[in-house]
Amino acid sequence: MPLQNRATPLGDLVAHPGRGLVYGNRGCLHDDKGRIRRRYNGKRWIACRLQFRGWHRERLMQPGRFTELFFLDEASAFAAGHRPCALCRREDYTRFRELWPHPDNDADSIDARLHAERVATETRAQQHHEARIGDLPDGAFVVLDGDAWLHHRGTLLRWTAAGYVERTAAPRAPLPLVTPPSLVAVLRAGWTPVVPFVHPSAEAA
Repeated sequence: MPLQNRATPLGDLVAHPGRGLVYGNRGCLHDDKGRIRRRYNGKRWIACRLQFRGWHRERLMQPGRFTELFFLDEASAFAAGHRPCALCRREDYTRFRELWPHPDNDADSIDARLHAERVATETRAQQHHEARIGDLPDGAFVVLDGDAWLHHRGTLLRWTAAGYVERTAAPRAPLPLVTPPSLVAVLRAGWTPVVPFVHPSAEAA
């Protein structure tokens, strides 16, 4: 049975047999039986390489350890509010700090600002902003008809855990913006990570 550790752009955790192309964590989210009990634990939400220095954990979601999360691609990880890991993606992390649109770009300051942009204080749910598609760079996510859609080359692609499956014209009216505004600024500045930025299914959608 698939574990409930596939992270969606909307910040939810779902069970799906596919692993995804980007790995990460936001603390320990599961109990001793592997059941998800919280959306996050702390402000340090990171996105990692799938493989690094041959490290391998025999069993995922071990009691008391961080919950291993898997994202379809980097764009999905950004939408969920994760930033590059400073260890396994040191080159990306350094470049990310250079593109960060605020004066304070140490890890703690970045994580604190992202947390304020991605989580609604009163409900602890994912916080959405508002934007017009024409103002967004490729890689940003919006909500349309309750689903997460990727802005990709002037159109919108509907996200699923298996890949992008549908393309539609971008509406002119403002839409709820999923990707935190600071990460949208990083995308706009020309983000090119070492991990897969957009899943290959985007070309066939």
